[in-house]
Amino acid sequence: MLEIRKQLEETIPVIRQYYQGTPTIGIILGTGLGKVAEAIEVEVEIPYEKLPHFAVSTVESHAGKLLFGTLSGVPVMAMQGRFHYYEGWTMKQITYPVRVMKALGAKVLLVSNAAGALNPLFRPGDIMLITDHINLIGDNPLIGPNDDSLGPRFPDMSDAYTKELRLLAEETALQLGIRLVQGVYVPMAGPNLETPAEYRFLRLIGGDAVGMSTAPEVIVAVHSGMKVIGFSVITDMCLPDALKPVTLEEILATAATADEKMARLVKALVPKIAKAVEK
Repeated sequence: MLEIRKQLEETIPVIRQYYQGTPTIGIILGTGLGKVAEAIEVEVEIPYEKLPHFAVSTVESHAGKLLFGTLSGVPVMAMQGRFHYYEGWTMKQITYPVRVMKALGAKVLLVSNAAGALNPLFRPGDIMLITDHINLIGDNPLIGPNDDSLGPRFPDMSDAYTKELRLLAEETALQLGIRLVQGVYVPMAGPNLETPAEYRFLRLIGGDAVGMSTAPEVIVAVHSGMKVIGFSVITDMCLPDALKPVTLEEILATAATADEKMARLVKALVPKIAKAVEK
């Protein structure tokens, strides 16, 4: 992790050439969630290619830009396109942008993804507030020597998805009349979707939705001392006894139906989060 500190010393000055502010919230936008990016009043846009030590997203639905600006009056930075383990990046590369967010002053990570429902009570187009995760990717971004200046050797994950922020999300969704389900997110390595037996197993161990991201970024955010709030947009049903093949095009189309709801929720929620963390 000493290497990460050296990398930050090279990345941050480049960002400071374009942006001198302090974001309160760092946002990672998941598959098909473009409306949230459109809600940001963008002051600065930096392609990942211009940033030292940034990976480059290889997934066609991920734009590959860092956005800086305000959302509902709150200073934010957003990853428009994330990195995935299945693309061949290391865990440290996947999570490096979270280190950058923290180094720039962000206090909160707001993370989103597209996910398949394991819970039969969910339906496509739902927004799931992530209450917890079961990391089955098979790797961890904190493996290796620890740099105490970045975070503790053994970070506590008992409140990984900050309860105080989850309560604000519940309250906000209720006020807006947006259906908000809640559950446990299970990330797998990917890139294949799971077999019926795997879906049955994931439901058996307590999973409500399955995807291929998020947990690594959350682990690093917690290690860094950031508060976290996470959302999954439910794009398809992963019920082993009623399973249908699904394509990326179908996933993107379903994500698009929830995109506007997600943008409304985030726009209303962000000022409340900023107020909560600045007490």
